[in-house]
Formats: sequence, structure tokens, C-alpha cells
Amino acid sequence: MMQYRSAMSIFVSIAAYCDPVLPFTLRRAVEQASHPEALHLVVVNQRPAGSPPLDESGLAPSRLTVLDIDATQARGPCWARALAMTLYEGEDWFFQIDSHMDFDPGWDTRLIHAAHGIARHQRRCVISSYPNAFEFEGGHPVSRAVTGKVLAHVLKPGCRFADDHPVLSFEAHPVEIDAALRGYHLGAGCLFAPGAFVQQFPYDPYLYFHGEEQALAARLYTHGWDIFHIPALPVYHLYRAVGADASARPLHWDAAHDQVRKNRWWALEARSRARLQALVTRSQDLGVYGLGSERTMAQYAAFCGIDYELRTIAPRAFHGPWGNAQRPPAPHNNLAATRPPAAPEPPSSPLTEPATANPEAPPQ
Repeated sequence: MMQYRSAMSIFVSIAAYCDPVLPFTLRRAVEQASHPEALHLVVVNQRPAGSPPLDESGLAPSRLTVLDIDATQARGPCWARALAMTLYEGEDWFFQIDSHMDFDPGWDTRLIHAAHGIARHQRRCVISSYPNAFEFEGGHPVSRAVTGKVLAHVLKPGCRFADDHPVLSFEAHPVEIDAALRGYHLGAGCLFAPGAFVQQFPYDPYLYFHGEEQALAARLYTHGWDIFHIPALPVYHLYRAVGADASARPLHWDAAHDQVRKNRWWALEARSRARLQALVTRSQDLGVYGLGSERTMAQYAAFCGIDYELRTIAPRAFHGPWGNAQRPPAPHNNLAATRPPAAPEPPSSPLTEPATANPEAPPQ
């Protein structure tokens, strides 16, 4: 059992891409922490050449490390997250977040307390979910939470395997329980784990965006780690609204940014899809980025209902890991669940599905 100190150090990994909300995220993380002196904020700041550097004032007593990269050299979120991991210095905890987040008071001690509660039963665990949303009103953050309980991950309705790649789409459903729930899937933009996670699961820089979470979930499971969704997750995510001005918070795959880079987003995405296929089928030795040997992918399929070998999906993959008595009704609209982006298609492809509540995805 891990010893529990009142102020354990936290490595906060943030991959930021031309994000004007980044200073707010850093400031709120410090202001809302019970022990800001225990935070090591690590930012891979991908910004346009000639743009002002990150304002580091007002973040004391937290420690800040910034790796500046010209945005035209950026290769996607996974690449940036892999770079951030290289700056880990042995902190007690690892917390990977997006660069547009808000926090409840005492978020740090609440996450540590929740992790220690889970560790009484499963030491090798991560806490993760797609967080509740927040928005700005009059310059102030306002929660748009759909629940104060658990947000548990399931496949999006109607999701199925494509013929040429294994990327699937997930969303988070509210589950009205007050205990941590063992989950099938995770959210890469909100992942809290013991510091040992960094050494055991180095981030794969050859992934791009979609498939990132599936790959990590499979690696965790086969190495004997478990994912948990906790009630009242004390962080929030700013989702880019449908129809929003892309210039306000550009994304790596936005057309205006993509056209000035040598490494175009679709080439990176295609390589990423092939990488995920190689992982889940063990068709290639991926070394430290590969699957473990403590549990098999057949066991993973029996657990979560997603069988990558047979390319089948069982009903429980859509219903979640809870019992019938705890199962919430299916969302009646996009506001009833927080959704990650839909899987992209090549730029020349026609639209194949409607937009989701979270449009932070490469264009279809």
C-alpha cells in the first residue's frame, strides 16, 4: 500500500496548441489547489513563431517548466504528450490534462484521496473520464455539468468497426452512484495516475489523435492496470462549440494551420490508424509501446465487449460496466453525454455521420 502524505507532488502534463485558454488553465490549477507548492506544471507550448511567450507570472509557489515549439513543427497531441513525459522528475503522481480546463477547489487532494481509496483494492489504477463541460460567461468560468456523480465511458450508439481501421468513438454517460466505477475506456485529456505510470507506459509519439485512448486502454489492461471513473470529478473541460470561430482556439488539423506544414494531418492520422491496428492485433513488435502479458486481449474482449481480433462489438460495450439497477437511460440528446470527437475521414470524403456535441475533431 502506498503511503499517504498530505502534500504529495504532482506532475501536471499539458500539451497546448496555439491555445489562448492556457494561461487561465495554469492559473486556475494553482489557485484551486490545496497544495500548489506540490505542483510541477509542464507545458509543451506549440505556438506560432514570433508570438509572445507564455506569461509565467502568478503561478508561484508551483513550479513551471515550458518547452516551446514552433506550431508549424507540431505533429499532433500524442507527440506533444510524449515530449511532456520526458520532463518527468519522479513526482508522486502524474496528471495529464488538456490546455483548456477548470478546477474545483482542492482538486489535487480530492484526486489523491480518490486514488488512495481505489488503491486499497487495486494499486495499479488510473482515474480518467471525459470531464463535465464548462463555459465562460462574462469572462468567468461556469460549470455545465450533466452530473455530480460518475461519468462512465461507452461506445457511441451505432458505432462499428470500419473495414480498414480499428478506430472507434466513445462518449461518457452519467451514472448516478457515489462510488468509483471500473471502466472500459479512458479520456487522454484527463488522466490521473501514480508516478510509476510514466515509466511503465511511455506515451507513443507515433499516434496522432484518434485511437490514442483505445491504445492506452488496451496497454493498461494487458499490463494488469485498471481504469476507474470517480464521482464528482473535480475538473472541467472547455469544449469548442459547434460553429465556433476556429481562430479563437485553433486545432492542429484546422485547414489554415495544416496547409503551412510539411507533415499534413491526414498523413499523421493514417499512420496512427495503422499503428493502432498493429498494437491490438500484435502484428508488429512495438517494444515499450506494446501490449503486456498479464492479461490477454481475449480477456479484454470478454471484459468490455470490444473484440479487436474478431472485429465484433457486444451490447455491453454500449451499455457500460454497471448493473441493470444502475444503468442510466440512454442520452436523449447531445447535452446528456459528453462526447469526444468522431473519427475523421480523408479530406476528400463526404460526410458520413452528423456532428457530435464535441467538434474538436479533424474535418470529415
